[in-house]
Amino acid sequence: MNLTTKQKQHLKGLAHNLKPVVLLGANGLTEGVLAEIDSALTHHELIKVKVASSDREMKNAIVDAIVRETQAAKVQLIGHVLVLYRQSVEMKIALPKAK
Repeated sequence: MNLTTKQKQHLKGLAHNLKPVVLLGANGLTEGVLAEIDSALTHHELIKVKVASSDREMKNAIVDAIVRETQAAKVQLIGHVLVLYRQSVEMKIALPKAK
């Protein structure tokens, strides 16, 4: 899913007050964590995930794997907090129209 800049800005504004729903710990990215992220995306559409990795390359690899496995759109990554969006069947969040 590709988001326009306007859509990303809209989602960033909505995500500002959210707390991370899923925290990646020392075990890294496991099947259980992916299932939890997938479930949270289905329920909320817009979530934050805290990726606790001190190595930048490893963190980027984990983020890429999460985006690929969940078919979500990466809205932003600030520090260790990743914001993800995936539209659900109910379409709870109305995105600005793409031009």
